[in-house]
Amino acid sequence: MRTKSNLKRFSHISVKINKMYNMVFCVLTDQREEELPQCDVAVFGFGILGEVDYERELKGETEKFEDAARLSKSSNCGLVCGCRTISRGLVRKSASVADRGKLLGISDMNHVLDDEDYKSGASLGLYKINGCKVGVCIENDLLFPDTFKSLTACGCGAVVVLMEELRDNIPPMLIRAYSYLYGVPIIMTAGKTAYFADITGAIATSNQNATLFEVSPQNRYRVVTSRLRGVASDSKIDY
Repeated sequence: MRTKSNLKRFSHISVKINKMYNMVFCVLTDQREEELPQCDVAVFGFGILGEVDYERELKGETEKFEDAARLSKSSNCGLVCGCRTISRGLVRKSASVADRGKLLGISDMNHVLDDEDYKSGASLGLYKINGCKVGVCIENDLLFPDTFKSLTACGCGAVVVLMEELRDNIPPMLIRAYSYLYGVPIIMTAGKTAYFADITGAIATSNQNATLFEVSPQNRYRVVTSRLRGVASDSKIDY
């Protein structure tokens, strides 16, 4: 027997956005059964898909990932959605990523702290959505700078951060710092609040049901020179 997921459709809410940007990310926090705003990537937190059991999905008893893919197709956009995945009793915090009807993959949180009841993942989430490389950061991974350093080294144009709730003021400070240091715009959802950090150091927040952030993914690089002792320049004939 199939069960329906809590994935809903959303209404457009007019939000003032910066017209100089050219890729629209929409962060949604409400669960009303209406239309999705027009956007390139829709971002949902952990309250929409809830828990997803891989075994039940494979048996066809649930269709939560398929529901997400269908929504991305009907809305003609990409979709990043937080969830808890269950596999043989192991629970992970994860993100489902789809683009215009195609399920691109599932990424897991890589860092589990202390005695948390989760299993860690083993790879970074980097997906090509609407021609742009979009990185995915989940919960604890935000605390580790190498997450963002690695994503930007792979040519990531924007990063989506999924947090179930905001426990303190550290996450907004971190996304602002990472955006500035690594030159990548960051879109974050935490509880009922949406956040956006720009590479200039600016940050914006919103508690609207649907918030549009327009960004301009760019690969800008600077030449940084440093002095390093060792690593002799002479060729080695025995290599």
